[in-house]
This record gives sequence, structure tokens and C-alpha cells, in this order.
Amino acid sequence: MSAIDIIPVDSLAGFLAFSKLPRVLYAGMQGFAPSLDAERWTVYSHRLNPHFKRVEAQEFLARRNGKWAGRIAAQMYRPEIEPVGASRAQFGALDAIDDIEVVRALTEAAESWLAQRGAERINGPFSPSINGECGLLVEGFEATPMIFVPWHPPYLARHLETLGYAKARDLLSYRFGLAELDHTAKARILGRREWRERLKIRKLKVNELKKGETALMAELFNDGWSGNWGFVPFGQDEFDAMADALKYILPADFGAVIELDGVPQSFAVALPNLHEITADLDGRLFPFGLPRLISRIRNHQFDALRLVFLGTRKALQNSATGGAIFLSIIEQIGQRSPNLAVKHLEAGWVLEDNMAIRRPIEMFGGKVDKIHRIYEKHFAAAAPASASRVLVQETTP
Repeated sequence: MSAIDIIPVDSLAGFLAFSKLPRVLYAGMQGFAPSLDAERWTVYSHRLNPHFKRVEAQEFLARRNGKWAGRIAAQMYRPEIEPVGASRAQFGALDAIDDIEVVRALTEAAESWLAQRGAERINGPFSPSINGECGLLVEGFEATPMIFVPWHPPYLARHLETLGYAKARDLLSYRFGLAELDHTAKARILGRREWRERLKIRKLKVNELKKGETALMAELFNDGWSGNWGFVPFGQDEFDAMADALKYILPADFGAVIELDGVPQSFAVALPNLHEITADLDGRLFPFGLPRLISRIRNHQFDALRLVFLGTRKALQNSATGGAIFLSIIEQIGQRSPNLAVKHLEAGWVLEDNMAIRRPIEMFGGKVDKIHRIYEKHFAAAAPASASRVLVQETTP
């Protein structure tokens, strides 16, 4: 059997390899679209992403016969941060070739690192958190690849389950067909007498995100999702970190704040599917990709949008008012989509048992397009990783 080395990421070269590995491993597979390397740097960099202030984290790379074969990240939340129902010990960014021994070596490395910090249960993948990209793709492998939605080959879930990982929760992504909507029809929700004066939708102030908008987004998001399985508060600093990028890629019509009787109750952000304009860049922005990207963002007529953020106050959920707010968001996106030639909208992720969100989505015609699974495994606190596979160089990048 060929040797497998597990190498802790502790250098710039290792970090760059970790960030781009999916596009190296999955190139040419149907359903996969590579993310931009520079965007991945902002996700996984401990210095650039405020999430890493809340955790102790370590990334690992797998190498077989001298070639990169996989990756995984392990993290432990600080003691004062307790995810709802989920373990403080988590893994994420799991990607690998079709080799169960590589996956075994990677998960053993993550489990050992976490066991040394007192963990006996692990959940994941969270990449890097439940407020980022989460879950392992188990259905929808050939569906339209969407921005900020992880893609995995079918074998990865099989290998993980063989190694003792079991389903904790499934996350659903819904697809709305917008092309067949009558965009000239009167609004079904905001046009009703009982909502006409009470519900108002205003555009998110894209050029003033850090002057009150990100604080409002954090407030609404955390209130709305608090109590849900896996919930960890989304800090305003995390919203602020995204604000500078959002103003370049967020169309003015697709960031909205919904007010009820003059008080903000919900917000939504939908982003164009940048995979439509970045496929030929193969993840590289430099030296020639950046000007091409800027030009394409300004001129491309996008086919798809993804609803990447949604927050509605908890008090309004499971109510007719909360349902009306959600349906008004989808309705408004549908009415505005002709300006961008949008054919479909993807909304996710939704926990499988979150019927407060699932009911209005399905009532409005949303169909499940992808399913991502969060896994769980229990292990002994003193479980060691295979000594022959792990190079002990545990320093954080």
C-alpha cells in the first residue's frame, strides 16, 4: 500500500495548497465549479476571517506518493461559545481523492487533534462555520453549481460513513424557477390590502453597509436563527469583513430590508452566481483574471441567483406575518429578475426540521435541488492518530 502522509498546514505554501485543493482534485467532474483562489484565501485565512477569533483551529493536508490527495480542517470553539445542540469540536473543508485510506488518515488527524483538547464528539463539515459553507453534498451532484455552495463527489459520503460518521442533520437547498413567472402581474403579497400599508421593502444601502446596515443584519440574523441546531452567533465583524466585497458583486435590487409598521423585521441578500463568469479562470485572478472579472460582473446577464443571507425575527416565525414576509422577498426577487435575465433562484441552507421556513418555501413552489449532510461521530478522548501518517508540526498558519 502506498504511503500516506498527513501534514499540518504551517506555511504559506501549505496554506495556498490547502485553499486551491478542490479545483485540483475535482477538475473536470460534472457538477463541480472551482472557486476563485483569492476568495478562498479570505475564507480560510486566520488573519482575514474574524471567525478564527472564536476558535482554535488547525488545517491538514494529505499527500500520497508525493502528490496532494486531500485536506481537512479541525477547530474547537472557545469555552464560552456553545453551538446549539452541536459539538464545540468540529471539522470542515474535507476534500479527497477516491481512497478511503486517505479519508481515514485525514479524519484520524482531525479527531486526534481535537481529542488532545478534550473532545469526545465531532460534528461537520463546517467550512469554516455553520454561518459559512456547511455540510457534505449527498444529493444534487449534477445540479447547477452555485456560489458559496460546497460540491463533493458521491464517494466522499460513502467513505465517511464507512469510517463511523453518522447523519446529524440534513440541510436543504431549494430552487425556484423564475423564468416562468409573470413579472408584470400584480404583487400577490404586497398587493393585498392587509399588507399594502404595513409591509415595506427598501433596498439595502450597499454603499453604506458599515454605517448601520451590517449591525442591523447581525441583529436580525442572530435573532432569527437563534435556537436552531448548530447555531453560533454571526458577529458584526464577520458581516463587516464581507461588506467590501458585497458592494462589488451585489446588484442594487437584490439586497433588501423588510419593515413591518416601520420597524425592520427581516433582511435578505441574493447574489448572482459568479460561477457563470469564472469557470474559464480556473480559480486564478492574477495577473489577468481580475480585470476580466470586473468587466464581466458589470456586463454579464446572469442566469441564476443564490439567496445567501436571510434573517427574520424569531417572534414572527411560525406565523402568518412571518410567512408573508418571506413570500414577499421571493416575490420581489422574481419581479426584479428580468433586469438580470435570471432564470432561477436557489435558497439554502434550510435545516430539514425547520418547518417554519420550509412551509412557505414549498408553498411558493420551491423544489429541493441539493442536500448537504452534517455528520457526527463519538470517539475516545485519548484516541491517537496513526503515528506513521502524521508529521507533528502543529503550528497555526
